[in-house]
Amino acid sequence: MPVKKPIIVAVSGLSSNTGKTTLVCELLKRLTGWEAIKLTRGHYRSCGKDPSGCCVSDLLRDEPLIRSGREGNYEAGKDTGRFWDAGAVNVHWVIVGEDQVEGGIKEALSRVTTEGVVVEGNSFLDYVGADFAIMCARAGENRMKASARRTLEKADALYLSTIDDCDNATARLRFDEWRSGVTVEISLDEVPVFTREDLPAIIGRIQSARDPRAFNSVA
Repeated sequence: MPVKKPIIVAVSGLSSNTGKTTLVCELLKRLTGWEAIKLTRGHYRSCGKDPSGCCVSDLLRDEPLIRSGREGNYEAGKDTGRFWDAGAVNVHWVIVGEDQVEGGIKEALSRVTTEGVVVEGNSFLDYVGADFAIMCARAGENRMKASARRTLEKADALYLSTIDDCDNATARLRFDEWRSGVTVEISLDEVPVFTREDLPAIIGRIQSARDPRAFNSVA
């Protein structure tokens, strides 16, 4: 029997600390009844960051680990907990090693039963297409992720996040000033740029990303 594929919205980051999780939460508040996926890549060693905040080396397995459901991944203040609090009807936390991304994300997507899902993470776009892909950026963060350069080419929109709730014009000005000073060229040809003030327009783009909706058979 044909199975309706969910609408997939991708949220990636040009670098670390660009407001990806905050944007996912803003989208989930407006996309009623949607699910969320959090992709975490780990290493069999310390990542050099706060172990209690991000390191998942003790959770890595020979196969991708997917924790679905509130009992499996809700923790107040953590990214997955914030997704639940923002209104996600289900959250899937995908924990994978470097060579498990494709298998992990596809397994998580197979668990989605609602109209759509918002996926946070960069590297999954190397393996799975999105109906609408958003790249998050923030002025002052200039250490680009290697995966971000590939992901930016697939982006349907650039979202400029801020930490001080500045207006649209100020956010754009700050980013343009930062962009002019980085050593890596950031091409935004034909990529629309949005800020928090533009969230209604982003939702409109998402809702029209697939029209008519495609039905595909799942093998």
